[in-house]
Amino acid sequence: MRVRIKICGITREEDALLAAELGADAIGLIFTATSPRQVSLQRAVQIREHLPALTSVFALFADDTEEWVAEVAEVLSPDYLQFHGNEDDDFCKRFARPFFKAIAMGSADPQNLQSPTMGFPSAAGLIFDAHRPGQRGGLGKTFEWSRLVPDHRPWLLAGGLNPDNIAAAIHQTHPWGVDVASGVERAPGIKDTRHMTRFFSEVLRAEVELSD
Repeated sequence: MRVRIKICGITREEDALLAAELGADAIGLIFTATSPRQVSLQRAVQIREHLPALTSVFALFADDTEEWVAEVAEVLSPDYLQFHGNEDDDFCKRFARPFFKAIAMGSADPQNLQSPTMGFPSAAGLIFDAHRPGQRGGLGKTFEWSRLVPDHRPWLLAGGLNPDNIAAAIHQTHPWGVDVASGVERAPGIKDTRHMTRFFSEVLRAEVELSD
């Protein structure tokens, strides 16, 4: 079993390089002003310039203006856009780039997940995160994994993942990939080398156990 790993909320070149060295498939750069992990466009370009080949870059937005998304897409040329707000499919596909759409799994009441996932036919993939509708991600909280209804497209498990629970999460959900931010940090946007290294080790352990 192969589990892709995305390290989100990168704000420093050294963290991006460490993620790539450990084997990350992608990093996430956040451009929403309300996020404590927001990175400037200039800084994002510098991070991307130093990133090794074959490590994908996601540019993350949450209810940002069309002009801002278009500017980032043009200047940074990310591999994927990622939308975490109330954007609809029509908005997300305007930028002629593949995109992932976050699905809010943190609602107090059970959701009919068929409708949210089917509402984004243009999405290259989905991210099942623990935030509630109207909230931002990166809160360090999990959701009830049994509520997952995996899509036929690539999908990432997110929300409260860390070195202590990632193996259990993989065993229970069999995700296409996992997305982590706060679970490998010592402060918002500042990654912790020990936590990141252990996170990758635990993902590998779960992969080996599931392949036996």
